[in-house]
Amino acid sequence: MYLTRFRLNTARSGARKLLASPQAMHAAVMSSFPTLLPNDTDGPRVLWRIDRTSRAEVFLYIVSPPKPDLTHLVEQAGWPTQPTWESYDYTPFLSRLAKGDVWAFRLTANPVHSIRRKAGEPTKLTAHLTQRYQKKWLLQRQDAAGFRVVEKPAEKRRLPEGDEHELIVHNRRDWNFSKGARKGRPVSLVTVTFDGRLEVTDPDALRRALISGIGRAKAYGCGLMTLAPVG
Repeated sequence: MYLTRFRLNTARSGARKLLASPQAMHAAVMSSFPTLLPNDTDGPRVLWRIDRTSRAEVFLYIVSPPKPDLTHLVEQAGWPTQPTWESYDYTPFLSRLAKGDVWAFRLTANPVHSIRRKAGEPTKLTAHLTQRYQKKWLLQRQDAAGFRVVEKPAEKRRLPEGDEHELIVHNRRDWNFSKGARKGRPVSLVTVTFDGRLEVTDPDALRRALISGIGRAKAYGCGLMTLAPVG
C-alpha cells in the first residue's frame, strides 16, 4: 500500500475545475493507475481526500495498492517544472499500529442514515445535517473500525450534550453533480471533515479501515482516514 500527497496549484484553471467536481477529481485520480481494474470488494481500494491547510495550500491525499503516476495531474493542476507529489510505502506504518496507541486523525466522510417517511415505503438514504448527529454517526462506527475517539476530561466539557469527545466537525460541503462524462444521473451528497484524537483498540480492524475506507461515497473523496502524532 502507498500513501501519496500531491499539492495542487490553485492558480491554474485545471486545478480549480478538479476541485469543483468530485466526479472530475475521481476520474483524474483513477487515471493515475493504468493497470488497476475497478474493484468493488471490501479489500484495499483507491481512496482520496482533499485537504486545505491554514496557509491556503491544497493537497490531494491518495491511499492505493499500487503506486500512482500523477504526471497528468502535474501537467493539468500542478507545477510542471517542479516535482509536486510524494509517495510513501504505507505498509511499515500500518504494521506498527498497536493497541493503546493514541493518534490525531482526520477523516472526510459522507454521514448518512436510512429513513422511511411513511409505513410501507422503501427506506431512503438521507444525510445527517447537524454536527451532533454527524458526530454520532462516526461514534457508531468506531468499534468496528478498531478505535475509540478519546473522551474529554469532565472539566473540559461544555454544554449542551455532544461535547464529550476530542472531536470537531467542520468544512461541510453540499455537492450536486452529474455522474459520468455524459451528464448521467444526478448525484447529491453532503461531506464533512472530522478532526480528533483516537485510541487504537483493534490494530487489525483499524488497518482495514485505513486502507478500505469508512462510510459511503468513497469514489467522491470520502472515507480516507489519516493518522498523525498527537501534539
